[in-house]
Amino acid sequence: MDSQTFGMMGKEHALLICNHRSDIDWLVGWVIAQRAGCLGSALAIMKKEAKFLPVIGWSMWFSDCVFLDRRWAKDEITLKSGFERLSDFPMPFWLALFVEGTRFTQAKLQAAQEYAASRGLPLPRNVLIPRTKGFVSAVTHMRSHVPAIYDCTVAVPSDQKPPTLLRIIRGQPAIVKLQIKRHSMQELPETPDGIAQWCKDVFVTKDAFLERYYAKDLFGTERRQDIGRPIRSLLVVSFWSCLLVYGVIEFFLWSTLLTSWEGIVVVVAALVLVTLTMQILIQSSEAERSNPSEALQQDPARERLLQK
Repeated sequence: MDSQTFGMMGKEHALLICNHRSDIDWLVGWVIAQRAGCLGSALAIMKKEAKFLPVIGWSMWFSDCVFLDRRWAKDEITLKSGFERLSDFPMPFWLALFVEGTRFTQAKLQAAQEYAASRGLPLPRNVLIPRTKGFVSAVTHMRSHVPAIYDCTVAVPSDQKPPTLLRIIRGQPAIVKLQIKRHSMQELPETPDGIAQWCKDVFVTKDAFLERYYAKDLFGTERRQDIGRPIRSLLVVSFWSCLLVYGVIEFFLWSTLLTSWEGIVVVVAALVLVTLTMQILIQSSEAERSNPSEALQQDPARERLLQK
């Protein structure tokens, strides 16, 4: 990102739009928000199933994230209510919106390409066609008090395994690249059709950017910004982890669960049940690997994208 955008992060209200590349895009957003000093006011618009994820989904629920049913008649009212609550938010907030509406997979890309071909739209290679109703609603209701849109582009190196929640929980590393471009809200058109077209154009540009990256390993020309690793966060996590471990140990010392074989069996069974439940819920939201389609590597449309 450029130095001006880097300097404004965490100091202003912003609407974030991003391609939905992996299972942990929201986690990348949390990390950036934490480094920018606005993690406590980092919100998102998500499908309602996400709030049932153990711990993670519950924290999103309690943080006033907006959850949608994917039925516009109902979601329109939900979005309007959520935007109105943010009109007098007391501190800088980020509201993230994945306008593609779902995570990128090869099956979904093929469906998007078929739709684009049937409508005479630019054929996507690395993104899905954005669903603009939510974005139009967000801009319409928030442009008076939200000065900026952060256009985020996420990429996963093609030689790396796709990051997932299960891989993170298992301690397996993941590499994710992120570019952020700031747009003034005043740049956007006034009409709903104009706003929708602006969003579509952004994703055409994003598609070309990702095509160049996967073909030439060139992820933008902006200077990389060092967001640092704050010691304070490490101290907070360490403190609460120690406190939690201490509380668990004291509980077992006080209780009689571990003084008999029956109690030990109950504890082990409970841990196994919780672990299996988390695995099932997490796997239910995982995305397939989403590398650029090899079948589309050598065609004229791809060459035009690389030349843009």
